[in-house]
Amino acid sequence: MSDLGTSRAVLLTGATAGIGLATTQALAARGFRVYAAARGGADKLAGTPGVHFVKLDVTDSGSVAAAVEEVRAQGETQLAGVVNNAGTIVQGPLELVPESELRRQFEVNVLGPVRVTQAFLPLLREGRGRLVNITAGTARLAVPFLAPISASKASVQSISDALRLELRPWSIPVVVIEPGAMDTQIFTKASDAAQQALATADPDRLALYRTQLDLVAASQANLKMSPPKIVADAIVKALTTGRPKPRYTVGPDVRLLGLLSRLSLRTRDRLITRMLGLHNVPAAG
Repeated sequence: MSDLGTSRAVLLTGATAGIGLATTQALAARGFRVYAAARGGADKLAGTPGVHFVKLDVTDSGSVAAAVEEVRAQGETQLAGVVNNAGTIVQGPLELVPESELRRQFEVNVLGPVRVTQAFLPLLREGRGRLVNITAGTARLAVPFLAPISASKASVQSISDALRLELRPWSIPVVVIEPGAMDTQIFTKASDAAQQALATADPDRLALYRTQLDLVAASQANLKMSPPKIVADAIVKALTTGRPKPRYTVGPDVRLLGLLSRLSLRTRDRLITRMLGLHNVPAAG
């Protein structure tokens, strides 16, 4: 699994913002032909040498199939890599998260990467390429009020672990990148979406969580964000190093979550509660 294929073409989803945009630029700078896939934002890539925008909605099987044909139409018969980066964050008290938001979380974060992987595997197999899936620290350690994103990323982790062995006969490495809190718009969008969802919730039930939500918001406000470039660098390494690791952890907060995940459940719960300031919340009467 250490041999590098001959193709220099990579398909990257969620390529026009945040981590995806930084990765597109980093791969192009290294001489890759980047098929930058996203629902929109082609203008952000205009004039970038080696980058071809591909319109792709990971929640739409027809769109994914059309993206495959678009890549083939450019003369590609092989891929050096497929990077499943497109994602979204749904957050809030699970009791109050609308079912539609839960479905959106899994459509984008779980079914999306599966659709893309299934569709592009023939090209990846021909190119002896690599599959890179972006998860998060919450894949290993669920965080209160982040149950939807935690569950979706844990699913991607499980799928990646299985695929790593399923694709072994074709020497296709499956790599997971675990980013922490990054200085991108995805967190702002997640907060805005959560506020919109909570605005439609039963006020009495929402009031039950108000103290906890305020404490978690204050904790998140103090979280140090890392630049997306460090994730882009990890993705480039996963695609170019002779023997890629199965998992790359990126960011100090993710390393902390990894340490906490090894503790007993009681100890882990106690420490997470204190980290978020939730230990001061009185028991409900």
